[in-house]
Amino acid sequence: MMRPAYAQPLFTLTTGPVDVYPAVSRALSMPIWYDYDPAFQACFERVSLKAAQALASDTPPLILQGEPVLALEAAAASLIGKQDVVLNLVSGVYGAGFADWARRSTSQVEEMRVAFNQVIDPMQLDRWLAQHPEVTIVAVCHHDTPSGTLNPLDEIGRVVKQHGKLLLVDAVSSFGGVAVTAASCQADVFVTGPNKCLGCPPGLSLVAVSSAGWQQITRNASAPRASVLSLLDWRDAWKADQPFPYTPSIAEINALEAALDLYLREGAEQVWARHALTAQAFRAGLVAMGLLLWAEHASIASPTATAVRVPAGINEELWRLRAREMYGVMFSSGRGETLGKVLRVGHMGPTAQPMFAIIALTALAGALNSISDKKIDIAAGIAAAMKVIG
Repeated sequence: MMRPAYAQPLFTLTTGPVDVYPAVSRALSMPIWYDYDPAFQACFERVSLKAAQALASDTPPLILQGEPVLALEAAAASLIGKQDVVLNLVSGVYGAGFADWARRSTSQVEEMRVAFNQVIDPMQLDRWLAQHPEVTIVAVCHHDTPSGTLNPLDEIGRVVKQHGKLLLVDAVSSFGGVAVTAASCQADVFVTGPNKCLGCPPGLSLVAVSSAGWQQITRNASAPRASVLSLLDWRDAWKADQPFPYTPSIAEINALEAALDLYLREGAEQVWARHALTAQAFRAGLVAMGLLLWAEHASIASPTATAVRVPAGINEELWRLRAREMYGVMFSSGRGETLGKVLRVGHMGPTAQPMFAIIALTALAGALNSISDKKIDIAAGIAAAMKVIG
């Protein structure tokens, strides 16, 4: 039985936006505070301190009032000055796209690029930086969701710091689902958001800035001020006795607190393990059914999303929409260079539970069998996934 196209999906197993935790939904429905109500100012400070604990940041991260694209653009505008030389590490569509923001601040943007089913080699980066001492800032996307690959961020951070450079990190779709923090990768600007692995709706960004990062931003004459893109304007806004640059999204702050409480209560390592187990179970089933990862090898695939290579002769859009019509399961398409080549399955936040791997495999295989003459063995995929789950 086909579901009408306008029907709400039963399961949103995408790479974002993701479904939210029930506690987050309840928090969104709380009464709206006046932003200068002392109770809300205390709430904002409390949430900021919880975010610092989650990110392992020495100081509270900025909570910007917009989804993480805002924060990435703001980070580029704030950190990068006209005299800076930026090395942009590119292993996917979103990593490549960061260069557009960087070039607004400086004309000196270099690129180290690998195939979009591969990841950055820290040793190659080490050699590159040794040959180009003029570089001042290195930018990298940790998990490029259109490829489903995970760069070795902590190793990249060590190399960048050995060469005395600043590091700007896009960890939007990895933080909260992978063993990474602002401290572990030594980022000077670490951008993430609660709308992926923390299980919140899109609407806020988290930006952790190191002391070296603040020094760079403060002396950057072209860094935005009195602007929605200004990091400087929000630097002290976490303190209950300081003003907000503009009205914060009250409901989103309530939701963020609920999500952070869940994350801290469960414990980061347990959350990471849950994401990893879900991804491992799904991929075991995928291989058992004869389907392929987009990533060159499983060791570089992200625990928070899986990019499935589209079989020859299969229309990705039809495959994806058939899964929604037949099973009520919504997956993500590729983006840019991977559009039509991959179908993406998210393992993020509330859907990073092993049973969702079974749902995803069933919908993926059943939909494929409905449009392909070559049938795949769904039972074999489920059995392999269950073996991983235990």
